[in-house]
Amino acid sequence: MIRRVDTHSGDLFADAPLLDRASLFALLAQWTEAGWLRQLDGAFARFLADLDPQASPATLIAATLLAHMEGRGHSCLLLDELASDPATLLAWPVAALNAWQALAPALPHTAKDWQAELARSPVVTQDATHDTAPLILAGHRLYLRRYFRYEHNVANAVQLRTTPAAATEAPVRAWLDRLFVATADSEPDWQKAACAIGTRGQLAIVTGGPGTGKTYTVARLLALLLATADNPDTLRVALAAPTGKAAARLKQSIDGALQELQQKVGDDLPLTAFAERVGAARTLHSLLGARPDTRKFRYHAGNPLEVDVLIVDEASMIHLEMMAALLDALPASARLILLGDKDQLASVEAGAVLGDLCRDAETGRYTADTAGFVARTTGQQLPERYLGDGNALAQQTVMLRVSRRFGGPIGQLALAVNRGDTQSAFTVLTATDAAVQWRNHASPQEVVSLALGGRAGAAGGYSSYLEIIKSRPRDPDGYEDWVRTVLTAFERFRILCAVRDGDWGVTGLNKAIETALAAQDWLPRNRGEWYVGRPVMITRNDPGMQVYNGDIGITLPDPQTQALRVYFLDGQEIRKVLASRLADVETAFAMTVHKSQGSEFEHTVLALPADASQILTRELVYTGITRARTHFTLVTASQQGFEQALARRTRRASGLYERLTGI
Repeated sequence: MIRRVDTHSGDLFADAPLLDRASLFALLAQWTEAGWLRQLDGAFARFLADLDPQASPATLIAATLLAHMEGRGHSCLLLDELASDPATLLAWPVAALNAWQALAPALPHTAKDWQAELARSPVVTQDATHDTAPLILAGHRLYLRRYFRYEHNVANAVQLRTTPAAATEAPVRAWLDRLFVATADSEPDWQKAACAIGTRGQLAIVTGGPGTGKTYTVARLLALLLATADNPDTLRVALAAPTGKAAARLKQSIDGALQELQQKVGDDLPLTAFAERVGAARTLHSLLGARPDTRKFRYHAGNPLEVDVLIVDEASMIHLEMMAALLDALPASARLILLGDKDQLASVEAGAVLGDLCRDAETGRYTADTAGFVARTTGQQLPERYLGDGNALAQQTVMLRVSRRFGGPIGQLALAVNRGDTQSAFTVLTATDAAVQWRNHASPQEVVSLALGGRAGAAGGYSSYLEIIKSRPRDPDGYEDWVRTVLTAFERFRILCAVRDGDWGVTGLNKAIETALAAQDWLPRNRGEWYVGRPVMITRNDPGMQVYNGDIGITLPDPQTQALRVYFLDGQEIRKVLASRLADVETAFAMTVHKSQGSEFEHTVLALPADASQILTRELVYTGITRARTHFTLVTASQQGFEQALARRTRRASGLYERLTGI
């Protein structure tokens, strides 16, 4: 029998079997060996045991699970769900859940019992203000101290920014009528409404799926802010995104939209000069001044950003720690505009900030005051179904609901997947339209085949960019244009994976694709780590070399020295870094869906293994589909895995929404 020893006074579980500390750590080691826990999870429990030699096994188990859940993107451990539905909460394989059930009699049986047990230890505190204990107990949520602090700071900063500011409505109305074409639609123009609401406070959130016009909208909001600014010549605007690719796309989209608007408004608004003054979009790490070997940034509350308006795209990728740092560095007077698709995958690291901020976006829940403001500034009435008693955050959030790009099969498939409508998804996948194709009961070799030459009805494959590489110009003067052509060709096609390891994962498929391309003489047969044509993804920020996590480049010879360099494309600007100086990279013929966020490809291939693990979710499939512009190919090992993915939603444990709404 597992023995439990409770060294604190008062035994809450008199009828439970006993568990001593040595048995506990042996058990955690077994679970780690089986792959159910990380090494870090058990190490954290041992660290707390050193801080509190009297800590009960239940406290140490809670700490282990908290570390484990943080590693899976959760910002806290939900004690009520741990007590009532551990199978759903932990999402472990059957063998792991059976092991947990065997241990369960030695553990607290209710959330109240868990709270009482945790409160006994000095490593746990309910006073986050004055106590320095590493764990924070807040009701039925258990936090690592730093994540409690991040969540608390984000909630406070957002609440301070949601107080509506007095807006001069007449000029807002006049300019909106010039910037938007009047329509006879019964539905409101949500883009126009988003611009109006964006002038009302220090925070505006615009969410919507692909093709709903988020950057189109924010370009008009920028024009509106410039037109109504007290000092337009000194208005300071910054553009940012989590990745270099997303940042470059944001700048390109806004510049194009402002150029179009310039023709519309004429000389009344200097939008072209304004776009040049805005400058390039940057990654969040670059914007905040990331420094090597520290989590701290150059810009913070004591040294705030010099900006009046900050626009951040792909906000679904922003994790809790980054959002806390961003809000900390933003001056109280600055306006923050967040753009993103709330239905995409949440960030890789802990938190689902955009999802929490947009919890009420679909229903609207606009108050009479907000509806009146929208009516006066846009001339349109919000339908009654979008009115309600929403919180302050809801009044600053707008969901764009009409996709102008995704009206065909790709859009239909994305919508069906987002609803979890398996039957409608199958209808699209089994139709004969060349835009979408499904290869079911497939092998990884079919993915490799697509990687080489695409498929009928959908051009693509990597042979196209490798063909361009073989035609390298002799004239150095045309070299940069050739590099740009190579990089653009590579970006037209991509293999996306749900997992990193195995035959269906990034590592397995990258190796298989390299081998197949070499066999057909597209790549050198005798190649080392670096070779001409190797596509690579940066996996760690290096501000010194101006490369950031998620950047993708192609390895090509320097036209002067022939040394191998990796070339990156930011809009139309080219960066290059000596290949031998890049340590944190991986081959990028195949990449995870997570890493693809912020990018779009003409033809996207999504490879899903048969194992319907917790990694395969509706959000992952939706995100993969919406990376495709004109063609999408789904390759699945089994239909059942696809069905189970659509039935499973990503859910991140968090207390942010409750802090924001007072629930």
